[in-house]
Amino acid sequence: MAPWRTLRRALVPPLCRAFPGRGCHLAPERGAECREAAPSRVSRFCPPRKSCHDWIGPPDKYSNLRPVHFYIPEDESPSEQKLRELRQETQEWNQQFWANQNLTFRKEKEEFIHSRLQAKGLGLTAETGQKATLNAEEMADFYKEFLSKNFQKHMHYNRDWYKRNFAITFFMGKVALERIWSKLRLKQKKTSD
Repeated sequence: MAPWRTLRRALVPPLCRAFPGRGCHLAPERGAECREAAPSRVSRFCPPRKSCHDWIGPPDKYSNLRPVHFYIPEDESPSEQKLRELRQETQEWNQQFWANQNLTFRKEKEEFIHSRLQAKGLGLTAETGQKATLNAEEMADFYKEFLSKNFQKHMHYNRDWYKRNFAITFFMGKVALERIWSKLRLKQKKTSD
């Protein structure tokens, strides 16, 4: 393993990594245990039962984002719980936004192609039997129009994304300070005994 990776792991441990001896379980997916629920809309991926880490699943077919299955330590502090819940909520919000955005994009793209082909007097299939397409210049018109039409939506998304990330970063700092403080107290207690 590269020395920089070892150093990074030593200095910046993953947020929800378990310490030796702690119980292991993952956060449920939207109201149901992932192993007992019907396949979720986001992903059928389920990490091993004994896992003590966050797991990243395969890309969602609607949003193209990789869902995270969050690990929950048995002795999770209130700050750690708040951080995990904020991360889960942000992930769900992000998944939903991009699933809706991608659905809208695909639908409008198909409508644009269909209308342009009709204007040219062409059908949806070419003479060769393959699906008819437009050239890059014609598609550039669609992309420009789509981005212009959704500019405000993306601005609001970006603003909310930054707010959520600042909140998550704040709670990450709070959790890190609490962990350091508890280790110092434990060390101080051991030296005084």
